[in-house]
Amino acid sequence: MQPRLLLNGIALSLMISTFGAQAAGLSNQQGSFGKMPDGTPIEKYTLKNSQGVEAVVITYGGVLQSLLIPDKNGKAEDIVLGFDDVDGYIKNGNVYFGATIGRFGNRIADGRFEVDGKTYQIPQNDGSNALHGGPEGFDKRVWKAKPADEDGWVGVELSYVSPDGEMGFPGTMTTHVTYSLNEDNELRIQYRATTDKPTELNLTNHSYFNLAGAGSPSVLDQVATLHASRYTPVTEKLIPTGELAEVKSTPMDFLQPTRFGEHIKDDHQQLKFAEAKAGGFDFNWVLDTDGDLSKLATEVHDPESGRRLLMYTTEPGVQLYTGNFLDGSIKGKGGKTYSHWSAFTLETQHYPDSPNQPDFPSTRLDPGETYTQTTIYKFPKP
Repeated sequence: MQPRLLLNGIALSLMISTFGAQAAGLSNQQGSFGKMPDGTPIEKYTLKNSQGVEAVVITYGGVLQSLLIPDKNGKAEDIVLGFDDVDGYIKNGNVYFGATIGRFGNRIADGRFEVDGKTYQIPQNDGSNALHGGPEGFDKRVWKAKPADEDGWVGVELSYVSPDGEMGFPGTMTTHVTYSLNEDNELRIQYRATTDKPTELNLTNHSYFNLAGAGSPSVLDQVATLHASRYTPVTEKLIPTGELAEVKSTPMDFLQPTRFGEHIKDDHQQLKFAEAKAGGFDFNWVLDTDGDLSKLATEVHDPESGRRLLMYTTEPGVQLYTGNFLDGSIKGKGGKTYSHWSAFTLETQHYPDSPNQPDFPSTRLDPGETYTQTTIYKFPKP
């Protein structure tokens, strides 16, 4: 894998950056989010700007726990699904609300891949697949945290050292994930990782968004634009076939603004693979932006609230998932119920099963290289 440029350099010292942040109308507050069953404390960092945007990040799972965004009337609501306490995340870990995903986001066929002729086996936790790094991935770990404020941004840097062999992956991997907020209502997530043995990795964030507010019943009337002319079709096991198929004349065509609900119930085999009973989206789109962070990759708009999400990324793909397996059995923040099709994800990533797909962009990382990724979610004022 070619090293990718990590933007925005070195964080300033806490004293200097806090002064600068306050002067810019930004703040960064550290607090407690409870404890693990073994007593390990969980920290939270609350990032705020003067526009009413507030992001809460916790050290369990590197989770984006809350994201307050004002609507067209200036009323701020939380737009990401999640829980009010650590226990909620532990008991409902298989939904990955807001989590940092690693070592490998998305699916690996049979949980198996080779590096330099040696086969590695990841525990299967999605039928025969390994999903999101296996049953005890980065989303189940407690990360170390420190403030990471810099000129014009407030942030928190999370770090985790994954030992050689964890979940079957080779190499000791050191990973840093930094969440930052600025006055332009941009929430930036930067990733950096190194390894001491050749390995595979694919990091992402698994936030579930509902621009009408977390707990609102549906996202089907929210309008999406994906600057992606192709996607990676899947088998019934949701593993890519290896084809990069055109979205034209399929339900996967979001090149023009399209409601999520416009084609979600179409009679199309791919939708049935994603959700056999009612259909749904759970696919990787091949972005036309070629990793250019200045180019808009995805836009979602909620006409009712006026909220708009713009996404930029250095990654080649994005997984759009419409909460197909949310069934109303999970109660989240404030006791709200999360129902079918009540959220969407935009997981920036390399393509699923890349270690077993030689024609896909490589996810290999070697010693001496540095993996980097930057994704920005921007929320223009309605």
